[in-house]
This record gives sequence, C-alpha cells and structure tokens, in this order.
Amino acid sequence: MLELDKVSLSLDGEVFLNDINLTLKRGELNILLGPTLAGKTTLMRVMAGLDKPDRGSIRFDGESVLGVPVQERNIAMVYQQFINYPTLSVYENIASPLKVAGLDKVKIDSRVDQVAGLLRLEEFLDRKPNTLSGGQQQRLALARALVKEAELVILDEPLANLDYKLREELRSELPKLFAESGAVLVYATTEPSEALVLGGNTACMQQGRIVQFGPTLDLYRHPEALQSARTFSDPPLNTVTLSKGKEGLTISGTSQVINLPQQQLIAGKYTMGVRPHHLSLEKCSGIDIEVNGVVNVTEMSGSESFIHFNFNGNDWVALVHGIQNYYSGELVSFYIQPSNIFLFDALDRIRNHNSVEVTK
Repeated sequence: MLELDKVSLSLDGEVFLNDINLTLKRGELNILLGPTLAGKTTLMRVMAGLDKPDRGSIRFDGESVLGVPVQERNIAMVYQQFINYPTLSVYENIASPLKVAGLDKVKIDSRVDQVAGLLRLEEFLDRKPNTLSGGQQQRLALARALVKEAELVILDEPLANLDYKLREELRSELPKLFAESGAVLVYATTEPSEALVLGGNTACMQQGRIVQFGPTLDLYRHPEALQSARTFSDPPLNTVTLSKGKEGLTISGTSQVINLPQQQLIAGKYTMGVRPHHLSLEKCSGIDIEVNGVVNVTEMSGSESFIHFNFNGNDWVALVHGIQNYYSGELVSFYIQPSNIFLFDALDRIRNHNSVEVTK
C-alpha cells in the first residue's frame, strides 16, 4: 500500500503539489485525472522518488521511502514519450529488468515470450527499437514495465501514441495484468472517457490539488465539488449562475425559474452544471427544464452533432445524436431532466446528490 500524507512541493515560489493525501492499495487501478499542468506527472515523480517533496510523508507498506534512492525501489515507469535502450534488441530491452534481478535464462525466455505475445511484439524480438514504429516502441516500453513485476507501476498517459484499436484493447487488459501482480498501479490521463473505461479509483486533480478521490463511477455520478464535475466532463461542463430568492431558483438576471428540489437551500448564488450529452432536443417528461439559446456553430462528428450556443451570456454546447443542421443565429430549445443537473453553492460544493446516468 502506498500512502501520501500532506505532501506538498514548490519550486521558485510556484506550487506544484498542495497538501496531497492519498492511500493507494495493491492490486487496484488508481487513475490521476486532470488537465495538462494539473500536477499528475509531478505527483508520479514524487511517488517514484525522482522528486522530493518539501513536506509531508510517503510510506510504502508502512515504511517511509523518502530517503530510499530510486535505484533501490522496485518501480516500473512508462511515459507517453517512450524510453527504450537503442543499442539493445527488442528481446534484450524486455529482458533487461529480469537480468538485473538475476533470473536464469529459462525463466527470462518464458517471461519475455509471454509479454511479447501479449503486446504483439513476437516478430520484432531480434530488431532494434529504431526500426519500429512509434506505437511498437511504446508497446516495447510497456512490455519492459510489465515483465519487471514491480511493486509500484507508474503509467503516465502510456497509450496516447498507440493506434485506436490497440489502445482500446490495452485499456481493458492492462489493469487486469498489473493487478494480478499485486502491484500498486497508478495511471495518469487527461481523458474522462478513458478513466470511465478503465474503472478502478480516480483522483481528480486541479492545480496541484486532489479535488476528490474514490471509485471512478462514483466520482462521475456524484461529484462533490464543481471542479470534480468539470474534470469529468468532455466536452466541458455547461454552467450558469442561479439565484435563490422568494421566487425559488431563478437564472441570474432573468425571471426564468429552475424547478429543482430546494430543501435546505439558503438565499444566495448557486451554479447549475449540465453535461453536454444531457441536453436533449426533445422533451422527455413534464418536469424537464427548458433552456433556449442562439446557435453559434454546429459541428458534426460521425453520427453525432455538437451544437454550440449562447445561453444567458454563457457559451454552452449540446452533444446530440444524429446530423443536425442548425445555423449561426438560429434560435434553439433544449430540455434537461432535473436528475441530470448538478447544483453547487458559492463554495463550489455539491448541494444536490442526483444519480446521473453514465453515457459512454
């Protein structure tokens, strides 16, 4: 088990990690989800011992590892930008951690063949890395990490450079493979959809902080803070400011009432959040909430359309099925089921706890 307690790191006055608290168990997939520069890579480097925090403690299986050199830790790391040994063959690259560990040739050959088969590298074992494609070289880096049977496996956007088909296959295979080794597995991504496919646990990161940590599906359905909902929304979360007064909840600056359960809501400002795929062109029930806007542009992607529109001075986007031909300046109406609305208070804390459906 890897435990981080109040870990912080700053450099030249810039805060990279701020009071990180995490407990990561063996055999479980732990995802770091957040935009570029959220602190994911820095946190992984601190976990691995490549960077030392300014304060806080890091323990592995109850023992502090802050003073343990990197070379003495049983760690495997794979980056988006793969690193292989250029003078060694593919076989020698994969076998290198096993040779360092002192395994005999029979065991090394068996492990290399097993991992090479899994990552479709069998036919390249005698070749040098520079003769492989980018995707093949990334698979080689993954093979070296997998064969090592490390106690801590750190994967920093490892599938970003692979082709779509192989990426989808490995998303389902990698967590299971590393989990069987009993390792602590940490996986960084910027893609909410990838986190949902991988499952496990997710830590939502923003500006060097852990905003929320827990089972991935729970975080998606029940974000505790506005930043969690935003981190898990792609396209971005649609938001609008509401005011709570005698008339109930209204869109700020208008008289439009938003009919949501309002128990325990005090007077003041709130933020309503809606994911793009929860906007519908058709009314599903009598309690649906209607929002009207002016179209900016419509983009089509396969069998879906992204309708960008202005709603009460806010840029919103709706992701709807089918090919839609709305033009710039056209008026459009959308409908939202109340159960698909997030409501956050002035401190960006969730104030309703609906179970939002998952749409992949």
